[in-house]
Amino acid sequence: MANTQVLLREDIDNLGARGEIVKVRAGYARNYLLPRKLAVQATASNVKQIEQERAALLRKEATERAGAEAQAGQMNALRLTFERKVGEHGMLYGSVTSMDIQEALKEKGYEFDRRRIHLAEAIKETGEFSVRVRLHREVNVDIPVIVTAEGGAAAAAEATATTGADATDAATTGATADETQTGGE
Repeated sequence: MANTQVLLREDIDNLGARGEIVKVRAGYARNYLLPRKLAVQATASNVKQIEQERAALLRKEATERAGAEAQAGQMNALRLTFERKVGEHGMLYGSVTSMDIQEALKEKGYEFDRRRIHLAEAIKETGEFSVRVRLHREVNVDIPVIVTAEGGAAAAAEATATTGADATDAATTGATADETQTGGE
């Protein structure tokens, strides 16, 4: 159960931020972090080199964060609509996954790794949901995702009525689903 100290070169979820020295299991460092160049051994010379690079890293971090905040401002007005086949009680035949959301965002001009889309589990019923997209370590944006029944406003009204939404919202949602259809089967 040997541990080793490594200096992180990139942000790693649940471990640390770029430039931090963390203690990890030797096998994790040897087999994952070091070969992928996500970290380097925390030797005196590496620490000194990183300290010299820290100013450049801070500038890079500031520009990345500013870019992410600007993109978050653009994405606040974004709404994604998916039209899917629906069974009884508004349950979908299939689901809306992070890959579907990634493709819809790509069509709108936003390219993300799907691992940045935080969806606890696939969406399996009609309704309106909020999906968190991590643009930067400190910048997240919540995107509303609307899942409607295939077949227009009447089917959407029937499906959302079974999930508790009122029919007037379903009718307007059905109209926007025809305009911004991104779904498939």
